[in-house]
Amino acid sequence: MDHGFPIAIVLLVMVAGFLILRLRSVLGKRTGFERPPLPDQPRVDMRGPMGPMIDGTAAPTRQPVGPPLPPPYSPTAQALGRISAMDRRFDPAKFIEQAETAFRQVVTAFAQGDLPTLHDLLTPTVFSTFEQAIATRNAAGEIHTTEIKAIVAATIDEAEILGDHAAIIVRFVSDQINLTRDKEGNVIAGTEAMTEMVDLWTFERNLKSADPVWRLAAARSG
Repeated sequence: MDHGFPIAIVLLVMVAGFLILRLRSVLGKRTGFERPPLPDQPRVDMRGPMGPMIDGTAAPTRQPVGPPLPPPYSPTAQALGRISAMDRRFDPAKFIEQAETAFRQVVTAFAQGDLPTLHDLLTPTVFSTFEQAIATRNAAGEIHTTEIKAIVAATIDEAEILGDHAAIIVRFVSDQINLTRDKEGNVIAGTEAMTEMVDLWTFERNLKSADPVWRLAAARSG
């Protein structure tokens, strides 16, 4: 990354990169950022750089996937158990279902520029990044189309609690069609062919809050 390049622009490049598949008029050089720590808490080590971005990877072949929930007595399963102890409403199986729904809603809402939907599903930092990306796309007169053909798998990879805050990382494997057109209607990115995408999304929530929504706080390629 060049010296003096604003961090906000880099974050904008990151979120645009996944959903518009290297849209050349918006994207620059890929740069990774670590996920910000949970509010007022030490940083969570989630084994890899986590940034407030959506950053999917197109997989050339079908990737093997495991069961939706971690093995019993594994560190992740134990963390989920601690989350359940702090929030009796939490159920891992139901969480996975809700995460799949959120995945569809966020990806579709970004493509459509649906800010009200995104506002309810993203943390403030991530929402700000999405908002900037949509504004840039609209200013250029570009139209992005995303169609999720199928969510092949959604599995809980990791979970962690720090104080009253919890973070859960979900691995999504999905079949998508992503296409971007310029203001003249020319295809400038993407393809009409279906592509398998692998993403790791981090959902966070204050377990003491009356708000039951787990919001997207970060994402990276799988």
